[in-house]
Amino acid sequence: MMTRIDAVAGNPDLPPQNSGRELKANRMSLNRIVLPLVAAATLFSSSVWAAQPERDPAPSGAYVSDPAHSSVIWKVNHLGLSNYTARFTRMTAELNWNAEHPETSSVTATIDPLSVQTNFPFPEREDFDKEIGTEDRFLAGKPISFVSKEIKVIDPHHGTVAGDLTFRDETHPAVLNVTFNGSMARQPAADTPKIGFSAQMTFKRSDWGLAPKIKSIGDEVTVIIETELQPPQAADDTHEAKPAK
Repeated sequence: MMTRIDAVAGNPDLPPQNSGRELKANRMSLNRIVLPLVAAATLFSSSVWAAQPERDPAPSGAYVSDPAHSSVIWKVNHLGLSNYTARFTRMTAELNWNAEHPETSSVTATIDPLSVQTNFPFPEREDFDKEIGTEDRFLAGKPISFVSKEIKVIDPHHGTVAGDLTFRDETHPAVLNVTFNGSMARQPAADTPKIGFSAQMTFKRSDWGLAPKIKSIGDEVTVIIETELQPPQAADDTHEAKPAK
């Protein structure tokens, strides 16, 4: 069987290769594919994209969570098979922000337990949101709150916030692992300062005496928070605001 090796070796028994006209056509076709890709790569690596000016950071002061850009999700292991996941739809956080010395900042947050949203697929059978929010073996309808006690800065974008976590009228220490996503002195769409954080906390139900009540779910509960915060006046002015595009 004749191969490309035969062609490279100049085997005289091979039929003549592509004509010059065919080779030229192939090169033109290849150029039509490669050149646009090269141009696109050059554009995206050029200083036009790479040298975006740094934005001014949000100033120190009082901030509150923007409900249009905040979420609280929690998950707990179910029988070792999956992590059951749900969310709270009503959360308010208040931040006293020190931009120069973040470790001296403070934060409080409150969550309405009746705002739990499970997306239970059979609401005609039972109101599972109400069950979790109100029943004694779950949240018992008691407000949930977190009050910071100590903030430690690990690096410019990461830190921990230790504080008191209260639900079911019991308070125990808890720690948030926090990522500082950045800030803006003026968020263009809202025309106001904005600060963004991601945070995660894991605690044990048994610390609140709940582990024996439901044995089908794990002891550890993980809470995942995403939030943007803005000055209180901006929050008052944007109750009807939609998420920024």
